[in-house]
Amino acid sequence: MTLLLASITDAQEAEIALRHGADIIDVKDVRSGFGAADPAVVAATVDAVSGRRPVSAVTGNGNMEPEAVLREAGALANAGLDYIKIGLYPHPKRRDCIRALSALAARARLIGVMFADHGADEALVAVMAESGFCGIMIDTFQKDRGRLLDHMDIAALGHLTDEAHGRGLMAGLAGSLEAPDIPRLLLVTPDVLGFRRALCAGKQRATPLSAEAIDIVRGLIPKDSRRIDAASPPSAKLDYRLLAARGYSLEPNNDENGGDRIFLRDFILPVRIGAYAHERGKTQNVRFNVEARVRRADRLAEDMRDVVSYDLIADSIHIIAAQEHIALVETFAERIAALVLTHPRVTSVTVRVEKLEVGPGAAGVEIVRHRPTEVAKVHHLYPTAATVADPKVAT
Repeated sequence: MTLLLASITDAQEAEIALRHGADIIDVKDVRSGFGAADPAVVAATVDAVSGRRPVSAVTGNGNMEPEAVLREAGALANAGLDYIKIGLYPHPKRRDCIRALSALAARARLIGVMFADHGADEALVAVMAESGFCGIMIDTFQKDRGRLLDHMDIAALGHLTDEAHGRGLMAGLAGSLEAPDIPRLLLVTPDVLGFRRALCAGKQRATPLSAEAIDIVRGLIPKDSRRIDAASPPSAKLDYRLLAARGYSLEPNNDENGGDRIFLRDFILPVRIGAYAHERGKTQNVRFNVEARVRRADRLAEDMRDVVSYDLIADSIHIIAAQEHIALVETFAERIAALVLTHPRVTSVTVRVEKLEVGPGAAGVEIVRHRPTEVAKVHHLYPTAATVADPKVAT
């Protein structure tokens, strides 16, 4: 499950974010990309939130001198914060800074923040785990130079999330995220999605929070009923067979209310596939045609809460293709179906996978999978989804 982190500027904004469903309150100076809030503001926010939700704050745009980073993080730990976010900027002493924080990690929950637009270094995940950090976050530093997905694709983000989870760390994603990004990023099962711009009036990060904007974002992230504390483990990966068993059946779903269809046609991608020895160690072009039946909302589409984006399909294919060599087109098709059906509004999916380099024509498979009717009815509207199968996929 994924938590909603709302970046706020003061105690008043924290109260708005709480009323509209934020899971984590993040204190920040929004005048810069990763600005540390005034200590008095941090203290006032911690006092105002009064334990109702975890509170986090960043160490700011400090230098990468180990002593300075440890001093700044220690001051935030003394302020009673639940999470302390450490900006890990490209610098020769970055690893030294992480290791210097190991003593503080024994009494504070540290989140190492890497920046997609400055080159997120996967090797640092292991160093953070060894130093006692509780999680990582991938963010952007230059907020006016693109969203997170402009700097890293969905497969790369999924790989980093898997790496964090594999080492027992939480994984968070942020960086000028917009509402259409949310269903896409949920595919890689981050523990946290962080927002500022998308929660503000006029989508400008320096303007006040908008209750309506928060409601839209909140509605796109299924609520997490877990207790948020140090004992909450990071999301685990699921075996495809378990995912499929939870998500679909072979029997048709009789949806008396009808449904819409989203589709991706003639999508060609070079992938590692094939059972023969000569197909190993290289890619070959494969064509995908996928159509998903979507349970209709009970109102006209007004915002992202009312639709299912075709990006869900394309991203699912990219994520699966990036993971490993897959021997059979049938396996690839089943994995696509299982992942697309993790979206609560999708009631059935038809997947055709065709290898294009096996001869003069194309050869492949087409499958149809359905979500059980009783499950689809529970998930009529995405904002009110009761439970969602973890869409993380195994390699």
